[in-house]
Amino acid sequence: MAATLLLVTGCASAPKDDPWADPKDPYEEFNRDMWEFNEELDDAVLRPAAKAYGYIPKPVRTGLLNAAENLDEVSSLVNNLLQGKVVDAGVSFWRFTINSTVGVLGVFDVATEIGIDRREEGFGEVLAAYGVPDGPYLMLPGMGPTVPVDRGGDVVDGMYFPLDNLSGPLSAARWVIKGLDTRLQLIELEPMLEDSLDPYSFVKESYYQRWLDKKFDGNPPEEPQEEELSEDFYDQF
Repeated sequence: MAATLLLVTGCASAPKDDPWADPKDPYEEFNRDMWEFNEELDDAVLRPAAKAYGYIPKPVRTGLLNAAENLDEVSSLVNNLLQGKVVDAGVSFWRFTINSTVGVLGVFDVATEIGIDRREEGFGEVLAAYGVPDGPYLMLPGMGPTVPVDRGGDVVDGMYFPLDNLSGPLSAARWVIKGLDTRLQLIELEPMLEDSLDPYSFVKESYYQRWLDKKFDGNPPEEPQEEELSEDFYDQF
């Protein structure tokens, strides 16, 4: 699957007949169809499920999410090492060790309480650090926005210990917990989406801001600004 996604990176090209086309989104027509499909799926299943999940007491939901995210610490350790971030890899090691023992298999985030914050890194960020291009923007059915290098990296992350040893039901439960928690948080942002002129474009730009933040560890480079017309230009009129 990762190979397929990365293959798309080299095959995509922006439409040449539309001067207003977004070069990052060469499959916009398909993506908008998937956007509408996801909206229908969200209205029918995901949003009601997330709201029902929200009735579970918050301490219980927090514990479940902590346990699910604790399993990501090993992949963060490896991915930090692959980028030469030895200190961050050490942080991930101690977080996993402390939360898996004192924190009762990660249910309690003891590491954060004592000031050891997460240094989350995905394999997609490793690929980006070594120059692998993002690839085209994709709206995946049931999964939402991504780029091939990001989603392909997620596939590799799932092959690390201990995620590769989880049974099917445990893997599904972990995926559901993280998905429902994320959807529950997004309910608070729905007014912003409803007020936007083009919700599809709003989500796309929001995704790219988040992805750039991940790639550059919270310090993305400034986008080049269009040069302003000089005063001499206006003086001619």
